[in-house]
Amino acid sequence: MLAKDPKEQLKLLMKGVADIVSEKDLLDKLYLSGKEKRPLRIKAGFDPSRPDLHIGHTVLINKMRQFQQLGHHVMFLIGDFTALIGDPTGKNETRPALTFEEVRENAKTYARQVFKILDPDKTEVMYNNHWMGNFSAADFIRLASHYTVARILERDDFSKRYKTGVPIAIHEFMYPLVQGYDSVVMKADVELGGSDQRFNLLVGRELQKSYGQVPQVVMMTPILEGTDGVQKMSKSLNNYIGVEDSPKDMFGRTMSISDDLMYKYYELLTDLTVDEISALKSEVASGKRHPRDVKVSLAKILVERFHNKDAAENAVMEFDRVFANKGLPDEMPEVKVKAENGIWVCKLLADQKLLPSTSEGRRLIQGKAIEMNSEKITDPNLKLDLKSGEEFIFKLGKKKFAKVIVL
Repeated sequence: MLAKDPKEQLKLLMKGVADIVSEKDLLDKLYLSGKEKRPLRIKAGFDPSRPDLHIGHTVLINKMRQFQQLGHHVMFLIGDFTALIGDPTGKNETRPALTFEEVRENAKTYARQVFKILDPDKTEVMYNNHWMGNFSAADFIRLASHYTVARILERDDFSKRYKTGVPIAIHEFMYPLVQGYDSVVMKADVELGGSDQRFNLLVGRELQKSYGQVPQVVMMTPILEGTDGVQKMSKSLNNYIGVEDSPKDMFGRTMSISDDLMYKYYELLTDLTVDEISALKSEVASGKRHPRDVKVSLAKILVERFHNKDAAENAVMEFDRVFANKGLPDEMPEVKVKAENGIWVCKLLADQKLLPSTSEGRRLIQGKAIEMNSEKITDPNLKLDLKSGEEFIFKLGKKKFAKVIVL
């Protein structure tokens, strides 16, 4: 059963949206959906180029969940065919193609992971190899006839590569066509995608027109920055929070993001309304709430969503045990380092300018004047294994504190 007035639905659905083509079309579709008592068909595709998802991927899945909660039909597309091509978005060179065996292996965990957010009983999981795998050479020629090379070269990354003489393989031109044809087969009313997918999403609209269908609404969500607060969340950049991270790691990595970035995480990853998020900002700005406490609430929400309530409560208690209840100052300098095994603690502190030299670090440790997470360091040759998501609080001497965050 469809819920809420179309205008109320639209207000909810527009939260956290970077761009839409077009808002009027979506409102018209919502009105028609209510009139015909027919749920809209909502499509979002994910290529299994890696075996698991991080929370950057779940920005789209959260938007799917909103549609689902409003009574619409959600289609989660696993691009086991498109992954064989490899989407070159944002790249200046051809990606190496995956084998079908690699793609299938990566896809195995996808359905399990998305059902941490979506209702499995109300989600249709589809694989585009189901229809594309049966395409003949003639079928591909007919599909290619619906688009021109000039239009394909309008795509920014293709255009730049063409102008600078960077090779473009012919099979790369097929990627947006296949993604667009998926919308034709799935009869999508709305396709969701990241803002970096704009060109591909719009191809779907054009192909639907060519095949006599009403064009889909294209709804684009922002790209979520990783824990470094700078670059797009990515496993290759080691700035990610994994959907299947342990509760401790998920909590710790969330706590490592900046105070400013946490509001974007609230907007894109939680069910809080725009007004509720604005209220949080006001409370922090007025001093009514400490930003750390607001970030703890965010970390708790994420752990509860991807694990359970008990895991979230335990993560909070562990955080309080290690950090919050140790008489630490509310403000301390923070440094962010990359994951690394076997780094000498004195070198770590000197490299990050927390100490003037390694010899000073050795001297302080010998004098029992350095603590790590409230425990005195007694071995001046101590080596640390820095794992992504971990945080270390160092006390250097009597009054100096610093937090080291591992990306």
